Amino acid sequence: MNIPVRKWVAHSQAPTDCLNPNRPSFGINPGMIAVMFHKLISAAAWTWLAYLAFATLSPVGERPHVASVHLEHVIAFAILGMLFSLAYPRRTMLVCIVVLGSAVLLELLQLLTPDRHGRLPDAIEKMAGGAVGIILGRTVSFFKPVKRGFRR
Repeated sequence: MNIPVRKWVAHSQAPTDCLNPNRPSFGINPGMIAVMFHKLISAAAWTWLAYLAFATLSPVGERPHVASVHLEHVIAFAILGMLFSLAYPRRTMLVCIVVLGSAVLLELLQLLTPDRHGRLPDAIEKMAGGAVGIILGRTVSFFKPVKRGFRR
């Protein structure tokens, strides 16, 4: 029976990387990077959803304009779908509910504002953009899976 022997490092030496023992790691490992990336993408997804809610429900004069309204709907929700799909790669049904549901809910909430109007074609454009974003995010996740934990 072989018992693994741990090598103790003197306090004056820097800890080594688990993938390359000759390179100091300074406390960063691939597992930590994956977790930090996941947190960053998750925060970006929820922040983008909050921004879309602001842009959708704010008065027309205060709403930011970049391109034509129809193109803005598709691109904004494609970004939302991609961010949520990358943030939650194993929860496709939840991503679809959040992205597509927010498109419908934001259009319905526009009916409550005095100067905005919620229309079915706008909701369909947003849902189509969200679906494209989800598909793009799933494609990226398929080709570049997120690795969690430590590699040995």
